[in-house]
Amino acid sequence: MKLYSFSNKKIPANEYLVMVYRFSIVMLLYSIGRIIFYLFNTSLFPNISFSSFLQIMRGGVMFDTSAVLYLNVLYFVFYLLPFPFKFNNGYQLFLKWLFMVINGIGLAFNHIDIIYYRFILKRTTASVFDIVGYDAGNYKLVFRFFYDFWYIALIVLVTILLLSYLYSVFTPRPSVVKVRSWKYGIVSLCGLLVVAYLSVIGMRGGYMPSTRPINMNNAGKYVNSTRDMSLVTNTPFCIIRTWGKKAFLVMDLLPEDELKKIYSPVRNEFPPSELPSPSGEGLKKDNVVVIILESFSREFVGSLNKDLKNGQYKGYTPFLDSLITRSLVFSNAFANGRKSIDAIPSVTASIPALVLPYVISERSGNRINSLASVLNGEGYQTSFFHGAPNGSMGFDAFTKIAGYQRYFGKNEYGHDDGFDGVWGIWDEPFFQFFADEMNKMKEPFMTTIFSVSSHHPFVVPKQYQKQFPEEDIPLQKCIRYTDMALREFFEKSSKMPWFKNTLFVITADHCSESDFKEYKTNVMEHAVPLIFYKGDNSLSGVDTSLAEQIDIMPSILGYLNYSKPYVAFGNNLFDPKSPRFVINYPEEAYQFLYGDFVFYFSEGKVSGIFNRKDDPYLLHNLLGKVQFPEQEKLLMAIVQQFNNRMAQDHLVIEK
Repeated sequence: MKLYSFSNKKIPANEYLVMVYRFSIVMLLYSIGRIIFYLFNTSLFPNISFSSFLQIMRGGVMFDTSAVLYLNVLYFVFYLLPFPFKFNNGYQLFLKWLFMVINGIGLAFNHIDIIYYRFILKRTTASVFDIVGYDAGNYKLVFRFFYDFWYIALIVLVTILLLSYLYSVFTPRPSVVKVRSWKYGIVSLCGLLVVAYLSVIGMRGGYMPSTRPINMNNAGKYVNSTRDMSLVTNTPFCIIRTWGKKAFLVMDLLPEDELKKIYSPVRNEFPPSELPSPSGEGLKKDNVVVIILESFSREFVGSLNKDLKNGQYKGYTPFLDSLITRSLVFSNAFANGRKSIDAIPSVTASIPALVLPYVISERSGNRINSLASVLNGEGYQTSFFHGAPNGSMGFDAFTKIAGYQRYFGKNEYGHDDGFDGVWGIWDEPFFQFFADEMNKMKEPFMTTIFSVSSHHPFVVPKQYQKQFPEEDIPLQKCIRYTDMALREFFEKSSKMPWFKNTLFVITADHCSESDFKEYKTNVMEHAVPLIFYKGDNSLSGVDTSLAEQIDIMPSILGYLNYSKPYVAFGNNLFDPKSPRFVINYPEEAYQFLYGDFVFYFSEGKVSGIFNRKDDPYLLHNLLGKVQFPEQEKLLMAIVQQFNNRMAQDHLVIEK
């Protein structure tokens, strides 16, 4: 049995030179993969010059070396065994199979990220396997991915065939002594030890004893913008470096007595002398509807981008633009994560996605409070709607943990009319179903809906294909379709008796591929809309201060005059005295927005400071040039409070 080869001719060569040759082949393929990755995603890296790309390629060698050595540890051990039988044809075939399987998988993951990067805007990490395990039923999307992006499968196939051919050009022969001699065993054992020593250096990224093993943050040395770090690294390296990584560890960045004074996530923690009136008195019994729109980057909303295209930009959301004129809008709002499973805890439970999404972390069993659990205690009916097959992304499991009384998925929708065949029920019919089900609920109620149609594979129902044709980005026509579905939902809901007494909150789960360079930075690729609309039109205005998804829960509870203590890492946007900041975790570092500045925090210290107003592309690191001691302490306090409370299961107020 043979692996595919263009020729049976093999050139005998020194076994160590053959090993170096085969290692070099894989290294070359990763470098070629980096070039392909960039060429397919040039628009996502708008500030790269030829000289800076050469610097990226140079830095990439270190990360590729580490990844290839990690992947091939077993191969090198079997290859270097000090026994003569390793030159037998059968054993050499075994070695080739081992080499091809290990490196084929690594290269395949690396090439898949050429496209998958556009969806999550970062290299894939080990959490992808937890996400796949957590998601009960989206295997169809995998097949659709390779159907739509068939050329990625072709690139993977060509790469593996090329690797197989080049592997077999040379065949190893014994080194300087005869293979049957006892001296060969000594030489081979020494060779194994030397290779092991050099491999450890390569894996760690340096030979100094004081050198810490490289991680994704080290890519920052080779780029001018943090956004470009994904070009320096490779996918196998990112998976290996995050494998088995514990997300939340107890920290002691600040003394405990100082910590609480700087920042506490406990809301409504009143001194005894300032206790409010008993709970229930003054509590508004308004209904609450939270609408989370799939991939609705702020970029798509014309009225939130009046400066784009010299003021001529119209966007893709005419209905949302009209609703904004009658709403309280936060025009400087951001997501706390980059994936759908990041958004649900952020929006509904004020738990940001830092390091790992809460739902797939080792702390996913923690007790939490959420909009649902809090309002359940105030007599609300609570429910969550998602048009995908039940079990999709584990939403039904999380919403049960979060305290939602009912879950409405594709099963509860009851039939396949309106099923898109891949992802879920089209937004138009499912939003109508949403309105009808709310009309059956007893007031007050709190509901949440997560849309599905503005998502890969980026299609709209056949009857709307002429109305919403292809545009610059495939997603844009889906944005128009979902905006239409929203318009029809509000038209229907406005005729229902509960409408005027209902607070609607509209945001996105995360951002997606951008059409404008202004949105292609680590900061702006988290930019989402955040709209508060009241059915009686009593809310209005534009607030330009910072806001984030984790502010939604405390803002809603603040609006309702809820006075019991609870835990939330965000702030009440209706309170002008509440602090305004944004925290997320884009590239193996905490990203903290405060005022006009963005701070990066990793390995227990601030690693970067940028003026996002004067330097929107984050090209000039001001670390060491400017001092922000209060903001840096606030950042450390937030990180410490979050990690310690997650690690110690302190996300609820003990009664």
